[in-house]
Amino acid sequence: MKLIPYTVANKFRAETFIEMQKKGQIATHYCSPEGIVTTSPLYNPNGSYFAIEGISSPDGRVFGKMGHSERIGKGLYKNIYDIAAMNQRIFESGVEYFS
Repeated sequence: MKLIPYTVANKFRAETFIEMQKKGQIATHYCSPEGIVTTSPLYNPNGSYFAIEGISSPDGRVFGKMGHSERIGKGLYKNIYDIAAMNQRIFESGVEYFS
């Protein structure tokens, strides 16, 4: 086995998290099945700081998320073409907001 060192390039700091938390920009977290926020690799596969899964812009108009909630459960890793059947209103809500 060969070990390859690497660096992680980001500007994330605890101060950034605190500021985003104060502004209500932390939208979603990685959680255990019991709903407890966790950094455990079992439920936080990317090792996200503070178990943050999704954030929003300061004005709330832009939402970014890491996980693929449309690819959970039975039929894992299959594309879902009827997103409405998954009851995820993210796109519908966006259209309503800007209409």
